[in-house]
Amino acid sequence: MNRILLSFFSLLSLVGFAQKPMPSVVMTETNEKIEIDGDMNEEVWASLPVAKDFFINTPVDSAYAKSKTEVRICYDRKNIYIFATCYNSGKGPYVIESLKRDFSYSNSDAFSIVIDPYDDHTNGFNFGINPYGAQLEGLIQNGGTFGGSISWDNVWYSKVKRHSDRWVAEIAIPFTSIRYNEGANLWRVNFTRNDVKTNESSSWSAVPRNFGINTLTYCGNLNWDKPIKKSVRNVAIIPYVTANSSKDYENNTEVKLGYNAGADAKIGVSSSLQLDLTINPDFSQVEVDRQVTNLSRFSLFFPERRNFFLENSDLFANFGFSQIRPFFSRKVGLDNGNIIPILAGARLSGKIGKDWRIGVMNIQTEGQLGFSPQNYTVAALQRKVLKNSNLGLILMNQQGFNDRKIDFGNFNRIIGVDFNFLSPKNDWIGKVFSNHSFSPNQQKNSLANASFLRYSTQTFRFMWNHEYVGKNYTANVGFVPRQRRYNRDLVIFQKQTFWRIEPEVGYRFYSKKENSKLVYHGSSLYLNQYLDNSFKNTDFFLAYTHLFIFQNTSEISVSIRENFTKLFFDTDVSFAGNDLLEKGGYNYTNSRIQIQSNQRKKIVATASSILGEYYNGTRLNYRFSISYRLQPYGKLSLSFNQNHFYLPHLSESVDLTLIGAETEFSFTKSIFFTTFFQYNTQVKNFNINSRFQWRFKPMSDLFLVYSENYLTDNLSIRNRSLVVKFVYWFQ
Repeated sequence: MNRILLSFFSLLSLVGFAQKPMPSVVMTETNEKIEIDGDMNEEVWASLPVAKDFFINTPVDSAYAKSKTEVRICYDRKNIYIFATCYNSGKGPYVIESLKRDFSYSNSDAFSIVIDPYDDHTNGFNFGINPYGAQLEGLIQNGGTFGGSISWDNVWYSKVKRHSDRWVAEIAIPFTSIRYNEGANLWRVNFTRNDVKTNESSSWSAVPRNFGINTLTYCGNLNWDKPIKKSVRNVAIIPYVTANSSKDYENNTEVKLGYNAGADAKIGVSSSLQLDLTINPDFSQVEVDRQVTNLSRFSLFFPERRNFFLENSDLFANFGFSQIRPFFSRKVGLDNGNIIPILAGARLSGKIGKDWRIGVMNIQTEGQLGFSPQNYTVAALQRKVLKNSNLGLILMNQQGFNDRKIDFGNFNRIIGVDFNFLSPKNDWIGKVFSNHSFSPNQQKNSLANASFLRYSTQTFRFMWNHEYVGKNYTANVGFVPRQRRYNRDLVIFQKQTFWRIEPEVGYRFYSKKENSKLVYHGSSLYLNQYLDNSFKNTDFFLAYTHLFIFQNTSEISVSIRENFTKLFFDTDVSFAGNDLLEKGGYNYTNSRIQIQSNQRKKIVATASSILGEYYNGTRLNYRFSISYRLQPYGKLSLSFNQNHFYLPHLSESVDLTLIGAETEFSFTKSIFFTTFFQYNTQVKNFNINSRFQWRFKPMSDLFLVYSENYLTDNLSIRNRSLVVKFVYWFQ
């Protein structure tokens, strides 16, 4: 056994990425006026050093990129300027999804700038552009280990021109659109390129292929020629106005006309600290959550879209785990689909010095729809420790009011501590947290804690996770899994302590043959198990999966899955309003296969199927999606998801069907039209939603949204609405 362990750890030490030298580039100030026109007319461009010789990130990471890229960078009092020249190494048209903003970087030819302005390897910004000039921007959180968020939008400028052998992008990023420490003379930066035609992703500073291209740990050095000064006045006022018309045909009501107005404000207290204010924020009437088939017996959550909550959102939202959150902003102003107006809110967040981040938020909601007025206060403090790690503290207070007086019997408070660990090379990542909730008639077992640790190299991956939630732990403004169990239309609150254990181990076998069609194949073993306070099994999911990744971007995966589910009460496991299955423990096994086609083609398809046992019966699930890219102006897509259940306690089989169809058209880089259809037999709803968007100036939009809902049984109309929204960004 000792020899086996010694050989195992010796293998780990040999497997991995040979770190390339850390590149550097000097950031020079210019007094020359730069016009963003896609031409290198200004003299300053010729005098600047060139960042080039990009390294491949995928499908291999041991060679220079064949698709050459050259980047020049400078700044003046207001903006950072970048000029990127992206040479073509393959023939054929560019691969472009559409002209819409926030396009998919991985599925499109693109260039991007990754900025770590604090040199803390934790938080940063990403600005990307494709060969037809469509923009994307996002926040990089947690060092980029788990990707980033593209919900954040801000003002920046660009111009693209296409030539026979290359495409070029000239970019201006205002200092007012990013946060940084005044007086610093070193940033971390990376320039990335995605050439879908040749299936080559590359970066100026080399990133191992087992990490995302935005990983901040592997950024190069951006050396300023002089310490950075505070940005010019940084104030943005963003008012909105909406008008709507709706009719509820199910209840035979009259046509209802309404309007709403509000505003957000962004005030730069310093170059690294921002004050956000909001009055009556809009709950994204122009965005609709896509329907899903939920067979989990537990509630789902959807992402936040409101502008007020987005910047520095990780400072509040990343406490706890994704499924155990002390604070989840979408719970503010929304309860089980009911919108509760927010009167006003204020939020101060950002960086103090190099090692401290702070966030303080206060929001007041209006009392209506049977809900009393609530005040929400959240305070977060984070301190950088070691090289890439941090220690955090969060305080959350929800306080109810009655007749404008504090209701001392209506509150929920949480105090939590987090430690986030990231090794210098990102091969080790971990987290430990503990939360304690306080509620009226406080009882014991009000704790939640968890630990997570992952080790990964290019070939080997190991992950461990444990979670503990006491039966009286309450997070009214957070998210706790398994506290709410659904039985028909009833919500039953789970009052039981539970443990969760979640280990995973995997290994990849990379092809050693030159010009092989296979990039790698690999196996993984994953366990997700829930235990009660006596460590008795309540839910168990064990999956063995084998995955094949091909050079042409297609994929195949197969898995065998063992399940155990304990029903605590008689439950409708068809989730379609049928007779209940008797409570008790159920073991069942099934298998799954998924195939994904070449993502570079104009027609892309994905198909999967699950077949096997389901509780005391059987389940057949099959999914299919196909999309056609009308390059570069749009995309047509169709999806089909059906579950067929045979359960002995039911007189007949049950089918749950979810059909979706979507059309996206980008007439220009500022005019967009999207329509999608969703036919969902689980919730007996057929939805049609159409949205027109005109971005008439940066960050300023006019939306027109039309929506209809029908019953799936007889296609009789349920309701219909029309919304007009106008947003203007003053800066």
